[in-house]
Amino acid sequence: MNRSAAFIVRTATLCAFAASFACSGAKGDAKDGAKAVDKDDAKPAAKAEEKKAPAAVAASIDTVRLGSFDETVDGVGSVVPRTGHIAVLAAPAQTRVVKIFVSAGDHVKADASLIDLEQPSFEAALSSAEATLRVAEQSAARATRLVAAGVAPRKDLEVATAELEAAKAGALNARRARDMSHVRAPFAGVVTRLSAVSGANVDVGQPLIEITDPSVLDLLLPVSPASASLIRPGQSVDLFEGNSAENAAIGRATVADVSAAVDSASRGVPVRLAITSTKRMLRVGESIFVRLVVNKHRNAVVINDDALVPTGEGFHVFVVDSAGVAHSRDVKLGGRAEHKLWISEGLKAGELIVTKGAFGMDEGAHVVGGKP
Repeated sequence: MNRSAAFIVRTATLCAFAASFACSGAKGDAKDGAKAVDKDDAKPAAKAEEKKAPAAVAASIDTVRLGSFDETVDGVGSVVPRTGHIAVLAAPAQTRVVKIFVSAGDHVKADASLIDLEQPSFEAALSSAEATLRVAEQSAARATRLVAAGVAPRKDLEVATAELEAAKAGALNARRARDMSHVRAPFAGVVTRLSAVSGANVDVGQPLIEITDPSVLDLLLPVSPASASLIRPGQSVDLFEGNSAENAAIGRATVADVSAAVDSASRGVPVRLAITSTKRMLRVGESIFVRLVVNKHRNAVVINDDALVPTGEGFHVFVVDSAGVAHSRDVKLGGRAEHKLWISEGLKAGELIVTKGAFGMDEGAHVVGGKP
């Protein structure tokens, strides 16, 4: 009985200990499970917080300032001869080219020989015209005597006088054609075009040679109708090499005339510029970059061109607030000049804007950067 009682006591004690251990393990597992659940629930919340936070973007920031802005009209013009300083010489009659004394590009003096045309036809025409003139003079003199004597009617004298005047005109034209068969330079200049070929037949009025005075040249500048409305005769113009104002300046000009019509070929308005001074000799047909200041604006809002972002309907910039967050703002562009922009509406002095890095930036981005 004593052994059985002792065995029962030991068995009860072991069962109690096992139950106690099992309870403590369950509580630990419950705590660990709760912690795991809390961690899993915290991860989506953290991700949501990360999504809500604005992205940091590296960019340059600059302060909007007031400054002077020159509104300009830029373009590329062509050097052309000035009206009255170019001559196109043609054949006075159907004939043949006998001799050519010059080549294209040659400098010639006034009255210099350029081309000789075949002479026999001109000499024969002049001889015939002079003979006709002599006969007409004799007929007019005879009619005058007969009318004075009362033998012939007054009408015969009138007919003889008309024939005499026609003969004089014929002789004058024949003499002029003979003189023009020796083609000479009307003024000192350069041979800019030579179409005559030695030995070739030419028709009356066919152009043979072109002479241009290189000391008096103009620039022909095509501009848009909107730009033409800003240009006035007498305005000063700067001339530059090549196709940019960043190249060397080579001279100045003034606006001579603004056409009232649009050119059908270029769809631009031709503006003629009178060249007043150059650092080198310009050549006909040369392309020159032109910059014309049409308006000067003082205390204008001026920014760099890399801050402007084009949109479908206009332009906008990113304005940075005190917290460093960029906000898109629509602006109105007043004009361009090289790398500077005049903003007529939408910005004011003292505001911070994004310059380099504005393209591709999102609304609300956190800007990390400094002065450009």
